[in-house]
Amino acid sequence: MARYDYHCPECGAKFEVEHPMSAHPKVSCPSCGHEAERVFDPSGIVFKGSGFYNTDQRGKGAPKPEKCEGCKACD
Repeated sequence: MARYDYHCPECGAKFEVEHPMSAHPKVSCPSCGHEAERVFDPSGIVFKGSGFYNTDQRGKGAPKPEKCEGCKACD
């Protein structure tokens, strides 16, 4: 179950509703009974620095992995 934020355009109330991600229920405002709208907020996650993308390369000081004996991938 996930929690979603809803906003009532009629009375301005903001509230949370818990329902499965696959469900898209019609939610009524607990204050006035009017149909509420789901609020979409941007994620609060921020990726800073290098190392978060597959295009980033290791620095010169990064340790190299050791070779294993008989491994074709390391040859």
